Amino acid sequence: MMRYGLIAGNGRFPLLTLESAHKLGHEVIAIGIQEEASREIEKLAMRCYWISLGELSRLIEILKREGIHQVVMAGQIKHANIFSSIRPDWRLLKMLAGLPRKNTDALIGGVAKVLKDEGIHLHDSTALLKPLLAPLGVMTRRKPARDEHDDLEYGLEIARALAGWDVGQSVAVSGRACVAVEAMEGTDAVLRRAASLVNGRPLVLVKSGARRKHLLFDVPVVGVETVKVMRETGATALAVDAGRTLMLDREELLQRANEAHVAIVGYAPAKE
Repeated sequence: MMRYGLIAGNGRFPLLTLESAHKLGHEVIAIGIQEEASREIEKLAMRCYWISLGELSRLIEILKREGIHQVVMAGQIKHANIFSSIRPDWRLLKMLAGLPRKNTDALIGGVAKVLKDEGIHLHDSTALLKPLLAPLGVMTRRKPARDEHDDLEYGLEIARALAGWDVGQSVAVSGRACVAVEAMEGTDAVLRRAASLVNGRPLVLVKSGARRKHLLFDVPVVGVETVKVMRETGATALAVDAGRTLMLDREELLQRANEAHVAIVGYAPAKE
């Protein structure tokens, strides 16, 4: 049995992590981000604390009081909230002053270093969810058509380059043209924006974080809602990084994709 701390953001990712940890016999103390996390985590965690964005000192105090040395992050923290809602305490202000960049990757990397200096190790956020990671190859009944395949390959090049700069994970492509890229708005908004630009022509969607060397946070996630929005916006194929993308409710997700004739493919992450 292991004892973990869970820093919880929004969405179902933290709930799935807690459920999986319980099945594996691990004890988990949850620290929910007030601006993001669902109160449902209180029902699944051994104990639950709540902190605001920016309360790094309080986070460390809670972990030390609980005797926690292993921590995972699960769930999204909206990029816009990081910039609009954060009220840094003295420890976070000190860390921010030493960062060469203020993007999300640098911020989490800085937090990981501060935690490490305090004897707390930040683990891969999928550490308890390996069975939910996307497999390699075509997952749906329908394979991508030649045009879709070409668009997916092109989109992967763009998405992987953007991921290396911590810009976003999602790219919408149509006819070998990049129609929209993700910044802070999220995948659904990218698809809807792209659909407004292509005058009814089909789109493909690519999600990738392959050039990020770690999975400490912001792991690409697809689920039933992804397929729903793809159907709404005329997106016909989806590419994800195998082994690095979480597929929530996989059976239902693939069933909905098959019903919508959407092709889903797991690609091998790019080698550095």
